[in-house]
Amino acid sequence: MVRFFFRVLATFALAVAVVMAVIDATRSIAASAPVFTPLGESWFSVAPESLNLAQAVVQRYTLPVLWDPVMIFILTLPGWLVFAVLSLVFYAIGHKRR
Repeated sequence: MVRFFFRVLATFALAVAVVMAVIDATRSIAASAPVFTPLGESWFSVAPESLNLAQAVVQRYTLPVLWDPVMIFILTLPGWLVFAVLSLVFYAIGHKRR
């Protein structure tokens, strides 16, 4: 049951990665130059209040140092890359061992 859950998460993360990659590819074709949209910019355009809430929760209930170098670095990466890596991690967790 747990493996199934992680495989579903992997599929969902891969779908989000593909959608974000297609959006970046479309923008790259329109601009005639490579365009990589950072995860933070995409998240802020979809739900800015949840981004602010995530920052407040991380800084208040965990180490405040965790937000500044770690989360800021992740939010500056291209969104499709972050979700592709998440998909691989979830798939590796949910993969059946031989």
